[in-house]
Amino acid sequence: MNFDRHLVNLNLDHPMKRTLAYISMAFAGALLALGGRDLLDRHVVPQVSTSASQLPVRYVNLPGPSGGTTVAVDFIEPAAESVNAVVHVTTETAVTVRDPFADFFWGYRAPSTQQLRQGAGSGVIISPDGYVVTNNHVIEGADKIMVHLNDRRAFEGKVIGRDPSTDLALLKIDADDLSILAFGNSDDVKVGEWVLAVGNPMNLTSTVTAGIVSAKARNLNLLQNDPSRDIFPIESFIQTDAAVNPGNSGGALVNAKGELIGINSAIASATGQYVGYSFAIPANIVRKVTNDLMEFGSVQRAYIGVSIQDIDTKLASELKLDRPKGVYVNGLTDGGAAEKAGIKNGDIIVKVGNINVDNVPQLQEQVGKFRPGDRVPVTVLRDGRESVVDVTLRGREGNVAVNNTRPRTETMNALGAECRTASADELKALKLEHGVKVTAVNGGKFRAAGIKDGFIITRIDQEVIRTPEDLDRVLKGKRGGVLIEGVYPNGMRAYYGLGL
Repeated sequence: MNFDRHLVNLNLDHPMKRTLAYISMAFAGALLALGGRDLLDRHVVPQVSTSASQLPVRYVNLPGPSGGTTVAVDFIEPAAESVNAVVHVTTETAVTVRDPFADFFWGYRAPSTQQLRQGAGSGVIISPDGYVVTNNHVIEGADKIMVHLNDRRAFEGKVIGRDPSTDLALLKIDADDLSILAFGNSDDVKVGEWVLAVGNPMNLTSTVTAGIVSAKARNLNLLQNDPSRDIFPIESFIQTDAAVNPGNSGGALVNAKGELIGINSAIASATGQYVGYSFAIPANIVRKVTNDLMEFGSVQRAYIGVSIQDIDTKLASELKLDRPKGVYVNGLTDGGAAEKAGIKNGDIIVKVGNINVDNVPQLQEQVGKFRPGDRVPVTVLRDGRESVVDVTLRGREGNVAVNNTRPRTETMNALGAECRTASADELKALKLEHGVKVTAVNGGKFRAAGIKDGFIITRIDQEVIRTPEDLDRVLKGKRGGVLIEGVYPNGMRAYYGLGL
C-alpha cells in the first residue's frame, strides 16, 4: 500500500522520472501476479488425469447382515409364470348418442344413435378351468367382454358375479388347462417388500414392472357408499411404487415367490398417468370374494355391528393411552354381533383373530374375510385391560346363514342379473309388501331392457313376485314379451318391456 501511495505522488513531468515510474509499475504488477498465483495454488484442487481402471470401484448395494453384499431379487421366474396367467380384458358397451343440434330444434324427440364404446383392462386366471378375476369398473355395464390370453387365444367372457363394494368381478371363459396364479397371504406382506405389477397398460400386453410395497391399509374413499345398490365399501389397499397405468386395472400384484398378493386397481395421479403411487386390493379379500361368487353367486358379507373411528393423539390422551392404537367403538347395532358378544361403547378393538388392527381399514379388511355365522375371536381393550371375546358375525339383515343367490337356470342366466328377496327394511321404506331386488345387472336381457341396479321387482304381467324363485318360475313359462313393474330405492315407479 505504501508503494502505491508513493507511486501516485511521483512528479512525472521529467522524462527520466517517467521512465522509472513505468518500470516501477511493471515490477509491482509482476509481484502481484506471482502472489496471486501462489494463493490460487493453495486453494485450487489439482486436476489429475486418471484412467477408469485406476479409480477405486465399489458396489452400490447396501451390505447385508454379515457385512457382505445382499442377494439380488430375481424376478425372472415370477415374471415368466405371471404373464401367462394375466389376461387382457377388452369390452364393448352400446351407448346412446344424441345430436346436440337436433336436440336444439327437436328437444327430447330428436333422433338418437347407438355407438360402441370400447374399454380395456387386465385380469388374472385363478383356476385352470377358466375363472378370471378383474376389477368391477373394468367390465361394469359392458355388453360384450373378450378375454385375450398371452398365447393370443381369445374367448368371450361371461360375468359370474360382481362386487362393487370391493371393486371386484369374476368372469368365466370356456377353456381348460390354463396357467394360473396361486394366492399368497396378503396379511404377510411387509412394507419394503419387492413386488411385480403385471398387466396390459395402454394396450401394451404382458407388461411387467417392479417396485416395493410402500404402505398397507390405505383408504382412498375411491368407492362410494350406496345402500340402495348394496354397496358398502371395503378399502384397505396395498400401496406400491411399481409403475401402473390405465389398462393395468384388474392385473396382478405378485411377490418374489410368484404368488398373487393383490389385484391392481387405482393410481394416485392428477394427470391420469402414473406418478409414483399405485394401489392393489389385498389377495385375502380377493380370494374370499371370488370364492363366494363361485359358490353362491353373491358375496356373503359379514358385519361386526359397530360404529368405529380411528384413534388420534387427542383421543388417545382422553382415553389415557400411552399411544394411539386400535379402533375406537363409538356405537353398537341393536341386536348386532358385537352387542351379543358383550362388546361395549368405549371399547377399543386391537385385534381380530391373531391380526393387529390399528385403523378402520385394517379392521374392515379382517372382518371382510369372513362370512355370516363365522365365529371370530376379537381382542378389546377396556379400562386398560385386554380381553378376548368370541363374536359370531352376522349379515346385514342380522342373519347368521349364507344367502345363496346364484342363478341356477338358463332363464336366470339370460337375464344377466343377480337378485335377492328384498329385506323387510327395504320394503317398509317403500311401503311395499313384497319384491325381489336386483342387486347387480351384468348384461343380458335386463341391461337391454334398461333395468338398473337397485330396482325392486314387484310384479311380472300382474303376477306377484316375492322371491328369486318366483322370478325364475314366471319368466320360464313366458314367450314373447312381458311387462315388469317395480320401484327404485328413491321411490320412483318404473315399467319395463322385456323380450323373451
